Amino acid sequence: MKIKDAKVFVCSPGRNFVTLKIYTDEGIYGLGDCTLNGRELAVASYLTDHLIPCLIGRDPFQTEDIWQYLYRGAYWRKGPVTMSAIAAVDMALWDIKGKALNTPLYNLLGGKSRTGVMVYGHANGRDIPETVDEVGKFIEMGYLAVRAQSGVPGLPGTYGVSKDKMFYEPAERGPENVWCSEKYLLQAPKLFEALRLRYGDDVHLLHDAHHRLTPIQAARLGKDLEPFHLFWLEDAVTAELQEGFRLIRQHTTTPLAVGEIFDTVWDANLLITEQLIDYLRMTVVRGGGITPLKKIAAFAEMYHVQTGCHGATDLSPVTMGAALHFDISVSNFGIQEYMRHAKETDEVFPHAYFFKDSYLHPGEKPGHGVEYDEKLAAKFPYERAYLPVNRKLDGTMWNW
Repeated sequence: MKIKDAKVFVCSPGRNFVTLKIYTDEGIYGLGDCTLNGRELAVASYLTDHLIPCLIGRDPFQTEDIWQYLYRGAYWRKGPVTMSAIAAVDMALWDIKGKALNTPLYNLLGGKSRTGVMVYGHANGRDIPETVDEVGKFIEMGYLAVRAQSGVPGLPGTYGVSKDKMFYEPAERGPENVWCSEKYLLQAPKLFEALRLRYGDDVHLLHDAHHRLTPIQAARLGKDLEPFHLFWLEDAVTAELQEGFRLIRQHTTTPLAVGEIFDTVWDANLLITEQLIDYLRMTVVRGGGITPLKKIAAFAEMYHVQTGCHGATDLSPVTMGAALHFDISVSNFGIQEYMRHAKETDEVFPHAYFFKDSYLHPGEKPGHGVEYDEKLAAKFPYERAYLPVNRKLDGTMWNW
């Protein structure tokens, strides 16, 4: 079997997605996701103009060698554009393997390590009472874990709070948000106090600070949240300076999660080896594919770090399908983020995975189990959109 062609598709059924389709000379094809929110066309060009010509004629079963060729061979390594493009190739090749061998992808990754994948949903509201009510809706749907975000008094808008509760999508046409860490630090503990009072201790609660705090502020928040035993506090600070997590760790026992924007294991090397985090949130598409993520998970396992893959709507169902096969196979899986896609997205990307009895299941179709309806996708052309930017009350640029 040889790779004979590959094409890149860009569509916008509810939001923008970039999809790679690799064709073989035996009629088997594989799909990969290379969506990079706000920079979709850069990845599409990287694939079309640079990577695809290097794939023609290769054996699609050589996932390790092809990954090393695309990563090492370019000399200019890393970065979200490069790693998203490589990830799409890797996902598509593993999909081809599964289809050629007529088996679900998880069987090629070691088989099932559990019967289902625990996921968390996103509950948000303009204020604490509304968020508390929204958390209840996810519990009624059968979720065992819920991420809770609330508006902050005195701020016109807050990360994670949207008009459409189920299909939150932040990418727009250049909006600017206003932020104040001091107001937020007073509000967040009150939210989780209210949630525990309403729902008790059984439901897993999560929270995302979205890189907006300094290490000492994050330490304070983690300490304030300890009475409410969160499943994790996510992205408390930016992690370019991995050593910053040492300060947080010294002051709180609240579990810490980070990594949705990480590209390689080097972004988390110190965090893992010094056990400064509890969950690594690298995802299949941003981390370069299944091939490297399996190795990273094995490395993290030695240091008691579990996985917690990013799974927002800025990743297509192709990534979700691949992630679920990864999740169900690795022994140190923790939890999977699961933001449900819009109806249009699900129709363009029909998939085998499904939610049942409080868990998400990858399904039993060969490969990763996600398809792409090209004719339907053509009805949803690309629409330029950007992620918001964030400013403090005095106008200073800050982390979004």
